[in-house]
Amino acid sequence: MPDAPPVWQAGPVTDLYAEPVAPMLAKAAASLPEGDGWLYEPKWDGFRCIVVRPPQDRIDGGLAPVELTSRNERPFTRYFPELLQPAIDQLPPGTLVDGEIVVPGRPAGLDFDALLQRIHPAESRVRRLSQETPAVFVGFDLLALG
Repeated sequence: MPDAPPVWQAGPVTDLYAEPVAPMLAKAAASLPEGDGWLYEPKWDGFRCIVVRPPQDRIDGGLAPVELTSRNERPFTRYFPELLQPAIDQLPPGTLVDGEIVVPGRPAGLDFDALLQRIHPAESRVRRLSQETPAVFVGFDLLALG
């Protein structure tokens, strides 16, 4: 019997930055896989986000040093200014990370309502809320590394 074709196969990447990267979305399953080698995460109550840290030559060519993009390829960068410098400091150029933007709640947990307030057209409000209810990025898939 022939081997089944691979579901995913690594191969050469010509240009990760030419097109937006879409995150892998969850799919319904009748049961969870069992056995060694499986890890599970909680459902994060946030916004799915791809953090894009372009290669240095692209930054030198005029691209922003960090872009935050929603799972629907909408820009998040302006709504979460507090996430930009940590990404610059912690991720080398040429890195893509898939994850979730969340707002920690009080006293514990996550505050989705506070997160929803962050998507606002007024820059002054975005700045104020980034101080009052700062978001954090929970990365869970490293798509490219420098």
